[in-house]
Amino acid sequence: MSEAQFTARSPQEIEQRLQIQLGTELGVRPQQVAATMQLIAEGSTVPFIARYRKEATAGLDDTVLRQLEVRLLYLQELEARRDVVMASVHEQGKLTEQLRQAFAEADTKQRLEDLYAPFKPKRRTRAQIAREAGLQPLAEQLLADAACVPQEAALAYVDVDKGVADVKAALDGARDILAEQFSESADLVASLRSMLMRQGLIYAKVVAGKEEEGANFRDWFDFSESISTIASHRMLALLRGRQQGVLDLRIGLSEDQEALLPHPCSERIAEFMGFGSQIFGSRASAREQWLAEVCRWCWRVKLLMFFEMEIVGVLRERAETQAIDVFATNLKDLLLSPPAGPKAVIGLDPGIRTGVKVAVIDRTGKVVDTTTIYPFEPRRDVAGSLRTLADLIKRHQVELAAIGNGTASRETDKLVAGLCQAHPELKLTRVTVSEAGASVYSASETAALEFPDLDVSLRGAVSIARRLQDPLAELVKIEPKSIGVGQYQHDVNQRQLATTLTAVVEDCVNAVGVDVNTASAALLAHVSGLNSGLAKNIVSYRDANGRFHSRADLMAVPRFGEKAFEQAAGFLRINGGNNPLDASAVHPEAYPVVQKILAKVQADVKAVMGNRQLLNGLSPSEFIDERFGLPTVKDIFIELEKPGRDPRPEFKPVTFDDSVQTMNDLKPGQVLDGVVTNVANFGAFVDIGVHQDGLVHISALSSQFVKDPRDVVRAGQTVKVKVLEVDLARKRIALSMRLGDEPGSRTSAGNSSSVRSNARPNARDGANHKTAEPANAMAAAFAKLKR
Repeated sequence: MSEAQFTARSPQEIEQRLQIQLGTELGVRPQQVAATMQLIAEGSTVPFIARYRKEATAGLDDTVLRQLEVRLLYLQELEARRDVVMASVHEQGKLTEQLRQAFAEADTKQRLEDLYAPFKPKRRTRAQIAREAGLQPLAEQLLADAACVPQEAALAYVDVDKGVADVKAALDGARDILAEQFSESADLVASLRSMLMRQGLIYAKVVAGKEEEGANFRDWFDFSESISTIASHRMLALLRGRQQGVLDLRIGLSEDQEALLPHPCSERIAEFMGFGSQIFGSRASAREQWLAEVCRWCWRVKLLMFFEMEIVGVLRERAETQAIDVFATNLKDLLLSPPAGPKAVIGLDPGIRTGVKVAVIDRTGKVVDTTTIYPFEPRRDVAGSLRTLADLIKRHQVELAAIGNGTASRETDKLVAGLCQAHPELKLTRVTVSEAGASVYSASETAALEFPDLDVSLRGAVSIARRLQDPLAELVKIEPKSIGVGQYQHDVNQRQLATTLTAVVEDCVNAVGVDVNTASAALLAHVSGLNSGLAKNIVSYRDANGRFHSRADLMAVPRFGEKAFEQAAGFLRINGGNNPLDASAVHPEAYPVVQKILAKVQADVKAVMGNRQLLNGLSPSEFIDERFGLPTVKDIFIELEKPGRDPRPEFKPVTFDDSVQTMNDLKPGQVLDGVVTNVANFGAFVDIGVHQDGLVHISALSSQFVKDPRDVVRAGQTVKVKVLEVDLARKRIALSMRLGDEPGSRTSAGNSSSVRSNARPNARDGANHKTAEPANAMAAAFAKLKR
């Protein structure tokens, strides 16, 4: 193809292609995609587009918009790579019309790279050495001439000076040339890949001599599972075992197929190259026998290792994506946990030898008092501790006690329970709060800036108290993966994990809205259109000038320009300000619509907000204009009826059974209240107040079939569970949400006791939940889970 016939595509052509493809994939119109792409290019965020640009996108929700955003990035990278590949092949003078069309139709990066493989600059291979030795014509002759006899044809190519010492060396060189040629056939590679992905298995074997060192992976010492069905947590366990040098992994067909002669993959290569399976037969000619060896060589030497690397990579990527999705879902549920609201809280960070750290926060979250009490060993100052707590609670009119769930949690809870019994007039409600990541926050730069004069040990108590008051506002200060609600989060692609979790936090923060006069810089940084720099500027301006009285006041903040105001204003709340609308989710740009509504009902904004009766009889369609369509006007009506509504559920504290303090107190058959701490693909972990989470296997979540545990439970949810089995030696608790299940029943327990439960001592530091390393015991139950 000449230079004139090959020109790079224009940005407009690429954009139109992407609009059509994304529309087809997501089931939306290209026009919706085009509008979204335009808004993203202009700097609009997904929360802003989802909430305030419904007319432009025809109502695409944030879930679809996030999918579009992620997929758009992939396709843009694919298009950029497509241009690079085509330009490279064109520069080599090898870009035929057929190739150009194939490159244009490649719909994945993988397919594009398969097509590019023969033209991609590569290291010097055995095939290249053979070509340099002049063996290309021999390879072509053996491939094309059915009457050719390999031994005879090779004689003419023996040349010691060129490194071809004898007939065998000549034939080996020709074999290398053809094997490389076959292995670079994009269609053959795609066919074999499809075959392996459908029929293949991944095998794991223990590395010789690593049996004792790798005891945690003993269930994988002789393991195989279908590539198409292996669960993400099992794949990540295998990869961790390999990374630690305990396991060897390989890809192959079933043992029966692997034993076949010829090997099915070698046979497919022969058929794909047009030789037919007869070349492997006993009556095959000398040439056919040689071609059969080329096909076997191509599979064993060129393609098997390639596919092992590629497919394990695909399985890793698939497993990581699923694990990240699990983490993202759990994080969203945790961030949107019910807030206790503006109530004074006393936070207790339990400890034995080092004492219980105490922090009191007022209704706004401000720290008003801190101390440390020593009710346990070695001081055992119970009376003094109770007096201190009673004094703090009375003095600051505390309503809630937030008790961290780490070491000495139940002992501390028992202490507070005794306080409530001795002083019923306090009317104190005690709540156990997850302290996952609290120590990470306490030692962080964010905590140091927030509490420069507060001891590190006391910052954790403050965090625990604030988590009860407003989980979202406090948890955003902690790196998401330190919160510990995922599976194998430290083993997955950290860039992809961070991107996904950042999007989750952004969506949660903007769904709830932020009080600009009380929010921390860490919380403000996640508001649409803001970043950490602008968030710090807002807090600094607020500290220097006092409260913001209107959203318009934000424009006085350094570097807070019109674009930032457009993106952020609707999500920032100003309670008790000059304009009641500033406390709502109505965007300032839509205030003129509200003015039309007020004129219609002949009332001021204070009278209308929260008064459904005044809006009865009005139709949103009456207030549509050229800028604001029906979706926006409907949202305005909803917001006027319930201004500043919080999408989070109502707060309901869970109370653990006082008679159950440790695992030793658990008995099969007990029914207890608990809190879901983590949801994995195979079930849910539940805190029942014994420092060790129990597992409700997916089979024990419901009497109905459950495909995805997240359809039944979510992180932070209060549930009632029955104890099925307690393994004190390995610290494992099998639970069921099917309260009719009988303890010890293999059917009712499912596989629940065969998977390691969460390690409570590590929870506060966000340590990896070992949710995918099953125990060696109960092999029969685990076999069902594995296979």
